Amino acid sequence: MCGFVGVAGPGVDPSADALRLMGSTLSHRGPDDEQVSARDGAGLCFRRLSIIDLEGGAQPLWNEARDIACVLNGELYNFKELRAELLDRGHQFRTGSDAEVIVHLYEEHGARFAERLIGMFAIAVVDYRRPGDPKVCLVRDRLGIKPLYWASTSEGGLSFASEPKALLAGGYGARSIRGSALLDYLSLGWCGGPKAAWDGIERLEAGHRLSWSRSEGLEVSRWWDLPLEPLEAPESDSELLSLMDEVVRDRLVADVPLGAFLSGGLDSGAIVSSMMGEADPLIALSVGFDEASHDELELARKTAQAVGAEHFEEVMDPLACLEAEDLAWHYDEPLADPSTVPTYLVSRMARERVTVALSGDGGDEVFAGYRRYGFVRLEQRLRSVGAGGVARAFGRALPSRTRGLSTLQNIGDHPADAFFRSVSQADPSFALELLGTDARAAVEGHDPAQVYRELWDRPRCGDDLYRAQYVDMKTWLPEDILMKTDRASMAVSLEVRVPLLDHRLVERFAPAPAAHKMRGMRGKRALRRVMHGRLPEEVLAGKKRGFDTPVSAWLRGPLRGELESGLRSLPSGWFRPEALAALNVEHQSGARDHGRLLWSLLVLERWRRRHEVVGLAG
Repeated sequence: MCGFVGVAGPGVDPSADALRLMGSTLSHRGPDDEQVSARDGAGLCFRRLSIIDLEGGAQPLWNEARDIACVLNGELYNFKELRAELLDRGHQFRTGSDAEVIVHLYEEHGARFAERLIGMFAIAVVDYRRPGDPKVCLVRDRLGIKPLYWASTSEGGLSFASEPKALLAGGYGARSIRGSALLDYLSLGWCGGPKAAWDGIERLEAGHRLSWSRSEGLEVSRWWDLPLEPLEAPESDSELLSLMDEVVRDRLVADVPLGAFLSGGLDSGAIVSSMMGEADPLIALSVGFDEASHDELELARKTAQAVGAEHFEEVMDPLACLEAEDLAWHYDEPLADPSTVPTYLVSRMARERVTVALSGDGGDEVFAGYRRYGFVRLEQRLRSVGAGGVARAFGRALPSRTRGLSTLQNIGDHPADAFFRSVSQADPSFALELLGTDARAAVEGHDPAQVYRELWDRPRCGDDLYRAQYVDMKTWLPEDILMKTDRASMAVSLEVRVPLLDHRLVERFAPAPAAHKMRGMRGKRALRRVMHGRLPEEVLAGKKRGFDTPVSAWLRGPLRGELESGLRSLPSGWFRPEALAALNVEHQSGARDHGRLLWSLLVLERWRRRHEVVGLAG
């Protein structure tokens, strides 16, 4: 797990000093080594966290003729098979690094090389074979586990990096937030899509690649997608269990200490159960909290005992890390997910013992574990019997915002709009009421729900459950869940691997019929079934509990002063001060719970202050 930056194009001087300055902002991603290569109109800087081939795996890596270079942030789990195949075809290798297969695959397949890869990756390839006209190929992995950003240079060239802060350090992009990103953030708690929060910086989306050269220009295209047709259910549970064990086993290759995050939930429990007999020692890492409603240590202990893991645990104080404001630096796009705090804490605790940790991220999306999926199925059934019109009118007349009553409103709406409402923390119309004059002008015409409508209609099936999973895996998963894990783990130089997002497992089980994934309102039906006999019954029977923090109580208690100070310091061009004050009064009095939205505003102000955001762009 590493970080890289690169610059290419006319009028650009990719000097070692300029590249090193940009790369220095990524030292947390790669504390073990720094390598710079600058030649013929293009340059790369790579910061390395050594995992495989500790002595010989320095990047960039080159082909035999030294006219194709690559850098890799991530891990390739099938590199040994690819290496053997490429050796048979006459290619020569200089290292034992997994990344070295990339340059030879590029020689064989051009920009389509990533289709042969199994793993998590953000990759840059620089092809110098045309003198004076280097070609750059950027690729992001299928599910968006690893991040990649880019920006055009003023001379028509290309700059790219693992994090936006590296581009900003090189003078690429502006220290202004996009208005569309601000409205998305207030509505959802995160920023997604092809445009980053920063004006002038773009995000390479999951499963996409970018090709650029001075002579051919720039092109971005999708190279992978989830299945668009529903699949038949597996013939037996053994197929799922066998593939689970295989994808976990693939991720145990490392030349450094390795362990696994372990909560009291099903996903992480399934991961450690597949590590039995493969990892020696089997190390499991858990954190707990003083708040009983957010603590799962007892279930984690039972799982660790059942699988024979060497279990390490700590009870954490989340408020302590908030005071240091470390997260505001590492999350260089605003992210309001409260679980950023415990994810950072468990990563910091894990890094004291291991360099690589396996995580259960992705299990809810693949196996339909979220509670909202049950309501999606219920709403589809109610629409099918023509209950939409009456329910919609009745639901909108009710003052309560409980999930059950909102279902009445949802079934009268387009399913994509209903799903957007179920995942959003604030209705866009309500968020607009908070905005100041400048921000209203900057967001004019932008609808955060539009991307949900476009994605909802892409699968060619009549199964709203799979449509909801598809939308989540294109939006929430890469730009909230995986962004959170990447930034929190990289903040402490920890590599996190996510077996449940192996594309072979995702392609096979995410599109399976709804009855295979859910029973009634409860998800993960198949995963629970195959884990019987491996995990304690208390874990299998446990309800879904998020890795969360009690932000509503914090904002009425120990963070109240900082919240009020933060609300006052947000720019008046962005927000109406009187609207923010009224929002807080309602929350503090207990009249309404605005905890998630107020937390988002506090995170936004910390981000704005830490990264010296000075403008707002339309």
